[in-house]
Amino acid sequence: MTDDVCQKGHKKEIMAVHDTMDVLSGKWKISIISSICYYNKRRFSDILNDVNGISNKMLSKELKELEMNKLIKRTVLDTQSVTVQYQLTEYGKTLQTIINDLTDWGMKHRKVIIGEKEK
Repeated sequence: MTDDVCQKGHKKEIMAVHDTMDVLSGKWKISIISSICYYNKRRFSDILNDVNGISNKMLSKELKELEMNKLIKRTVLDTQSVTVQYQLTEYGKTLQTIINDLTDWGMKHRKVIIGEKEK
């Protein structure tokens, strides 16, 4: 394979990573998706409690963006006080492997960092 072919393939990979990060970027989106993944269906208040430090306004904005990108589905339940529930779409469920890998890596990384501090 020539360098030209490798570079074109590499550029496509970099573009794919860029596209992924564009959809999942920011401080909150992956944590929000993780909350919904773990429990399958989550109410707004549940997600708010799971994601430390996020405001109502920011959570609302992030959920709208995730819905716009077809990763989550918003359902308004006909209850005494209106309840809104969020769940991953079938397309959103394709992120499960990424979320699991990030979780595994994060746990290992925490052990590495804490282990270094203890020495």
